[in-house]
Formats: sequence, structure tokens, C-alpha cells
Amino acid sequence: MTGTITRIEPVLPPGGPEPEGAGEDHPMRRVTRQVAFEPGGWTPERRAKVAELFNDLAPEWHTRITDERLVVVVDALDRGSIATGPGTVAVEVGSGTGFATPVLAARVGTVLAVDLALEMLRRAPAGVGHRVLADAATLPVAAGRADAVVLVNALLFPAEIDRVLAPDGTVVWVSSLGPRTPIYLSVDEVVAALPGRWHAVCSSAGWATWCAARRA
Repeated sequence: MTGTITRIEPVLPPGGPEPEGAGEDHPMRRVTRQVAFEPGGWTPERRAKVAELFNDLAPEWHTRITDERLVVVVDALDRGSIATGPGTVAVEVGSGTGFATPVLAARVGTVLAVDLALEMLRRAPAGVGHRVLADAATLPVAAGRADAVVLVNALLFPAEIDRVLAPDGTVVWVSSLGPRTPIYLSVDEVVAALPGRWHAVCSSAGWATWCAARRA
């Protein structure tokens, strides 16, 4: 609902022309805001449509992975200061084909790579983390168990993230195309959507942006 935001220097300046991406009228942009801010914004019909969309996209998803996408995830985890070590647990929401999962697995004890699309998970690395087919609105995670919830271009379900996150846990929000990302909320919107009071640190790597939020 409320909080503070600290902006720190980017690890890489934007390079080249602004990437093509989504505008305010993109269908997934509207879905993102409705899910984050409107009660009842996530319906069974909408869930089925989103699952179908990403199952269809799965075979060519690897073509969207760029070095910049990985750099921003590494930067977010490092400078966002997530808890690390053998006993820690990270929930990767919308893990897709798992390009970011190895980065998480190198830092935390257990990674739950959660996605709604079965075809995405089938293409993810089997030996890195635990692939979980689930709806992020109802995560199969005990209350307060996650040291970090990481969302790379993923829908934000504020109440569910608040439920599973440990008291001192971190929400990491990454937008690979910055404001041109189809599934996008600004850092101000992320902080406003999460229940309670939060402090967020945010920065960027190229055109990609990230924020790491903790309860204040």
C-alpha cells in the first residue's frame, strides 16, 4: 500500500534504440494491472487463456532470451541483496523455460520454478531447481516459507506473495524491456500493490529494470 523507494545507479546504460515492445494498450498490460489491483481480476477463464497463450509461445520462447535479460536478473539478485545459502528458499514465479533458474540456484538452497504453462516447464532444465506446474495466485508454498519471490516478466499476485514471503524476505521484480515489457508494473505500482508498508531498491541494466522490495 505504501512505502519508500531508493533508486541506485544502473549497472549498464541503455544501448541502441529503445526496444520494440508493448504500450499501455497491450492486452497483457491490462491483465497485469487488473490482477495486481482489482479484486476478482484473475478469473478461471482468464487463467485458461493465459496458460494457452504461453503454451503456444513455448516452442519459440528461447529466441527471446538475450544477454541483457540475464544481466538484469544477476544485478537484481546481487544488489537487491536476497538471502543466500543452503537453507534458503526462492520461489521463481513465471519461470518459463528456466533461463533465470540456474542464476537463482547458484545462490539459494532450494528453487521452486513455478509456471502456469506446462509446455514452458517441459523445456526448462530438469536438473536445476524444482519445476512446479501451478497458478501463482495459489502457490503450493507454506506461509512465510520463501526467502525470496522472484518475478521476471510475471504477473504479480500481491496477497499471495505476501502470504508465502518470510518476514524478512525479498520480492524481486524484473522487467526485461523496462516500460515496454508486456507484463509490466512500475516500481511505484509494485510497492502500492503489495499489502502493508515496503521499502524498495530499484535500478536498471540497459533497457531492463528491476526492483527489490522488503517489508518496512
